[in-house]
Amino acid sequence: MSDKDVVDAVSADEVRAHVEHITTKIPSRLAGSANGKRMAEYSAAALSKAGVSAEVFEMPGLVSFPQQAEMRVLAPTEISIEANTLGHSVPTLADGLAGELIDVASGAFKEYEGKDATGKITLSELSYHPARHEKQRISAIMGATGCVMMNWGHPENTAVPFGSVKPVWGNPTPETFKTEMATLPCIGIARTAGLKLREMLKAGPVRIWMRANVENGWRLVQITVGEIKGKTEDFVVVGGHQDSWPGPQATDNAAGNACIMELARVFNQHRDKLRRGLVCGFWTGHETGTMIGSSWYVDRNWDRLREHAVAYLQIDQPACAGTTRWSAGSNVELKRFHQAVEKRVLGDRPAIWRRAVKNGDASFFGLGVPMLAAQGAYTEDELKKTALAGLGWWHHSIENTIDKLDFKFMADHMRVYAAYLWELCTAIVLPFEYGAVADQFIERLDQLTPGAESTGLAGAGERARAFKDAATRLDKASEEWRARYAKGEKNEAAAEHLNACMKKLSRMLVPLASTAKGTYGHDAYGYTPQGTMIPSLYDAQEFARMKDGEARWMLETQLVRARNRVADALDDSRRLIDDTLAGLA
Repeated sequence: MSDKDVVDAVSADEVRAHVEHITTKIPSRLAGSANGKRMAEYSAAALSKAGVSAEVFEMPGLVSFPQQAEMRVLAPTEISIEANTLGHSVPTLADGLAGELIDVASGAFKEYEGKDATGKITLSELSYHPARHEKQRISAIMGATGCVMMNWGHPENTAVPFGSVKPVWGNPTPETFKTEMATLPCIGIARTAGLKLREMLKAGPVRIWMRANVENGWRLVQITVGEIKGKTEDFVVVGGHQDSWPGPQATDNAAGNACIMELARVFNQHRDKLRRGLVCGFWTGHETGTMIGSSWYVDRNWDRLREHAVAYLQIDQPACAGTTRWSAGSNVELKRFHQAVEKRVLGDRPAIWRRAVKNGDASFFGLGVPMLAAQGAYTEDELKKTALAGLGWWHHSIENTIDKLDFKFMADHMRVYAAYLWELCTAIVLPFEYGAVADQFIERLDQLTPGAESTGLAGAGERARAFKDAATRLDKASEEWRARYAKGEKNEAAAEHLNACMKKLSRMLVPLASTAKGTYGHDAYGYTPQGTMIPSLYDAQEFARMKDGEARWMLETQLVRARNRVADALDDSRRLIDDTLAGLA
């Protein structure tokens, strides 16, 4: 059976019906609220109605209930500005906080060069370069006392944003509670107000006053998990967050939840054809808890996920109004597979690809499960006009209503998602390839080695090249066996051998390529090194610029240990491939 039956069966009308119900009957789905629980129950009921076994799980979560903030310009003139407190902001004292404003643009480290933020309040732009959480963390490191973050969108955008600034991924541990929680009061303002402040700063000093009002604390929160069993113990996870900010929040993420419900309905009708099962996750604590639900699920289902999960498809904010391109972010072993699906289903529609980084509910990276997230995207020209508003100018505001969805494009989304999942759930040999993974390691290690030779990176590069040779042989063998099965080969022992190898490779290489902390922890949300390949080696280029002395010697020790982790994983991966191919002979 091809994917045609499921691709033709999924319905954008069914998706719309769910979105209409969620946005009108269950708006403001804050984690830890009554509506947050009602949303979890609705997800479970929708799955059950489709014949899918579903369960609601409840756990304590450290969440936030931010309220309207207060802000005034004190000098050079007095102006009142509408503002929202950002989630997990530190509340100010009753008399608020006053200080000189400093413009740090994106809020990245580079924006502070030649500036002294000590004792000042930073003004930054909301974008994902870096995320809000990292803007706050960097502001604190640079000595600021508070943060004002202006919305993205067109210059006339008056929407006042919500958002969280809690860097800790999931519920904190005793250590991350001390070292990674937000430490500054943070508020969000409209883009119109932010641009006015920026113009005032060009003319001279600006002094502001702000008051952040927020309740941060532990509440019971809920996730919903449904499962369609396959013929084997292996499975694919499809997930997205079901909590949201105040208002309808149609694109974020009522639409994503509705897509998963519809996929579950159709896949359950064809469950007898599934080689691998399908687990449907509706997470919570995404917005006001920073990935509590998905990280809880990974932590509490570790053994089974480690052994049997083959891939994770995240669906978050599909079919935003005005998007025309297709954008996919993935671990590179999935790239060839999903791009072939996109070409087959979408034809000549423009498509872009990016290496998956740890944002959204990417709680599966440490576990070592490759991830794919895909949805409509704006053109480069549109992004430039809206200050990189890749998720719509209405994102995280009360303006996020159902008219912000394009249900015609939603039909294409559903067809692509169905085709992705069908191949992942039914392919005899997993559709992964590892030569491209090796290329990424080689390219990054070659980039980092100059000036950092004393850390042994050249030797790690040699191991990456040896892994590339092995990966090329594995890809060739996988293609040969796919062809044999396509011609009618019945003995699936070789497929089982190859699939086991691919799962183990992912367990070793995904955490290495995509995390700094590795398998048994979570990097802070938006952590700057996360935007690069092999985050644990991020500081190698800074090391190459440092003068000899204590700071350089300490960093060298850190980098040598990170290098050893890389070298070992590449060697272990090569040996695994050699053993696998020997077993096929």
